[in-house]
Amino acid sequence: MPFFDLPVSALATYQSQTPDPADFDRFWAETLAETRRHALDARFTPIDCGLDLIDAYDVSFAGFGGHEVKGWYLAPNGRAPKSTLVKFIGYGGGRAFPHEHLLWPASGRAVFVMDTRGQGSSWSKGDTADPSGYDPSHPGFMTRGILDKAHYYYRRVYVDGVRAVEAARTRTETDPARISVIGGSQGGGISIAVAGLVPELAACLPDVPFLSDFPRAVGLTSRDPYGEIVRYLVVHRDKAAQAFETLSYFDGVNFSRRARMPALFSVALMDDVCPPSTVYGAFNAWAGSKEIESYSFNNHEGGGPYQDRAQVAFLTRLGL
Repeated sequence: MPFFDLPVSALATYQSQTPDPADFDRFWAETLAETRRHALDARFTPIDCGLDLIDAYDVSFAGFGGHEVKGWYLAPNGRAPKSTLVKFIGYGGGRAFPHEHLLWPASGRAVFVMDTRGQGSSWSKGDTADPSGYDPSHPGFMTRGILDKAHYYYRRVYVDGVRAVEAARTRTETDPARISVIGGSQGGGISIAVAGLVPELAACLPDVPFLSDFPRAVGLTSRDPYGEIVRYLVVHRDKAAQAFETLSYFDGVNFSRRARMPALFSVALMDDVCPPSTVYGAFNAWAGSKEIESYSFNNHEGGGPYQDRAQVAFLTRLGL
């Protein structure tokens, strides 16, 4: 894959043209207030998954609409965790198995892994249904409810992410001031959204984040998941303006403009799934302190284990 996006010097100063809707904050405040009328009902059931050094729990809590969302909670056995990370999963994946999330408890931190509603059949298993569905959509998740912000799929997912943070706070060993959010690709995009909605988070660590700078991303890359939106608009030729208006309420750039906690991003300069300029669109809009790790010759795998090391070091520097 060649370098196909802006040169590095332009990426550093790139400013997204994503519109910031006048009622953005009101829309999300009302959405969260509506959700919080449902009891959180966070439940942590101890499980034996053969990890003798880890305390493992099967989690459920009430997300958007009171719908049950599943997760895992993993913490180092026998001692209080240094801090807690709420982790979100990449596109098409689910919470998978507890042993696939051992980096953070192995580092002395707890991790709360949120399942993604309706996903978990592409590359890792999920266990959470999405009871809501509206209007025709292209196969996948990107266009579900895309003509109405109240019904768009990611309204439900982002609220689930906020509720996952609230569920993590219910653990007696959790310090509410020491919770961070983390994720790669779609998980990175969800972490940015949650950071824009939960101001008291300690840090945000989005890895090659998806769901940012929709106006630039759609059409710049031919790959999915952004390609789902293109194929939808091929058929619904008259709905482009309406679709992009909806997407502006879910764009990571707009959440970045509201996020003030420290952040560590990563970007891969040959990434044709989440193009570099779309990552920089969110990064350059970030209102808090920020750092970015750049991987020049990588595609959407990004930094992989190198980014894992950078994230551990970043949290250590923050005392988390």
